Amino acid sequence: MTDPHGFLKFPRRPVPARPVQERLRDWNEVYAGQVRLPLVSEQAGRCMDCGIPFCHSGCPLGNLIPEWNTYARRADWRAAAERLHATNNFPEFTGRLCPAPCEDACVLTINADPVTIKNVEQAIADQIWERGYASPRPPERLSGKTVAIVGSGPAGLAAAQQLTRIGHTVAVYERADRIGGLLRYGIPEFKMEKRHLDRRIEQMRAEGTKFRTGVDIGHDLDAAELTERHDAVVIAVGARGQRELPVPGRELCGIHQAMDYLTLANRVTEGDCEAPAVTAESKHVVIVGGGDTGSDCMGTALRQGAASVVQLDINPEPGDTRRDSEPWPVHPKVYRISHAHEEARGQEGADPRVFASATLRFEGDRSGQVRALHLAEVEPEGRSPRPETERSIPADLVLIALGFYGPEHGTGLMRQLGLTLDDRGNFARNAGFGAKTTEPSGRAARTRTDGIFIAGDAGRGQSLVVWAIAEGRSAAAATDRFLSGSTVLPAPIAPQDRPLVA
Repeated sequence: MTDPHGFLKFPRRPVPARPVQERLRDWNEVYAGQVRLPLVSEQAGRCMDCGIPFCHSGCPLGNLIPEWNTYARRADWRAAAERLHATNNFPEFTGRLCPAPCEDACVLTINADPVTIKNVEQAIADQIWERGYASPRPPERLSGKTVAIVGSGPAGLAAAQQLTRIGHTVAVYERADRIGGLLRYGIPEFKMEKRHLDRRIEQMRAEGTKFRTGVDIGHDLDAAELTERHDAVVIAVGARGQRELPVPGRELCGIHQAMDYLTLANRVTEGDCEAPAVTAESKHVVIVGGGDTGSDCMGTALRQGAASVVQLDINPEPGDTRRDSEPWPVHPKVYRISHAHEEARGQEGADPRVFASATLRFEGDRSGQVRALHLAEVEPEGRSPRPETERSIPADLVLIALGFYGPEHGTGLMRQLGLTLDDRGNFARNAGFGAKTTEPSGRAARTRTDGIFIAGDAGRGQSLVVWAIAEGRSAAAATDRFLSGSTVLPAPIAPQDRPLVA
């Protein structure tokens, strides 16, 4: 254990972000160069001997948080790295991108400030690479079985690495031109620099995983044919079906889906072009949607030089404390400020978000370019517009960030494999991650319906990166059990599990 009195000696001290004006001038990570190991070790020492570590239940991966906190307190980074990698394939991703429900489940949170678990995780993850603790781990022998992974987001990559290391021959198919899914094109560089993703991919290549980019399964390659080539297939295509905003004026120029906008911006940082086809430079930007994707759009627009940025959230402004319906250790909906919100506050310090508001319509000029957005306040219950509250705000660029309804429906992949949908619009699967299918309408030779597994957001719905990795690991265990009759791979979750995030 750590210092038994550490949580009494030391107050919570998160790693500070870079100054706002400094980070707005570049695309580097918000915390670039800010993680100081002495501070991290001190904060790890606040982990108390609580008996029942509820942080485990708050983490979908079941991360061994008290154990690696102990090693981080002692600056034993090799031991900390081993305990962190025992449950998490990609801690450098989660240490940067996860909203840390583990901290809300920390026992200290009952009446004090939680341990800075996310900071400690990122520090350990970085030390794993800096000290050479992430050497490739190719299998000792091959099983002779082949597995196709469709999709290269965090779920697909986690499943691929687990199955490769156990001895199966794995090929990952990605329809984009680079591996990574939303990690590559949906997450801005200032949240996670892509070098972290690139070096993991190189590690996986060295272990034996094969990658096939620019291949859209169901279009470029018949999905049924893919199943004939491999002994098992894992579908990890994510939840890429974007929700729409069906209001008058939606057809105007200058209104874009958030993920399309973020992809274009990320292609600039990847070096594909000098400037994005859609930019916020000198424009009044309105983001419709109050989630993390909207916050990512805000940070991106500010770095592109937007004249102003406003984010609309249909939900009421959360309070500073937990509601009775969200007791500890549930991850609560409380008032939170992202780094992008901090950047947008400016000198006056006003929150750039407008809560409890709904978009009524868009207004454009004669050329068909959007110029204004009309909104109204909404009732707390039912979210219906309140009378006499309508107003307009300038909008030269509107970004729709309303989330995702699930995997894209009606695709060749879905049709050729006979994949069905559950009542939430996700690909249906059984308790063992196996796909629930009908007789496929693709190749007549395809009659076997077992050996197809669903992992990640494609089966769970839009969720967190930590859930995607946990699902990938669990789907890998199910796939290995199907191929080998048994498995030693860990399975942190079952598909029917639901996150603690409200």
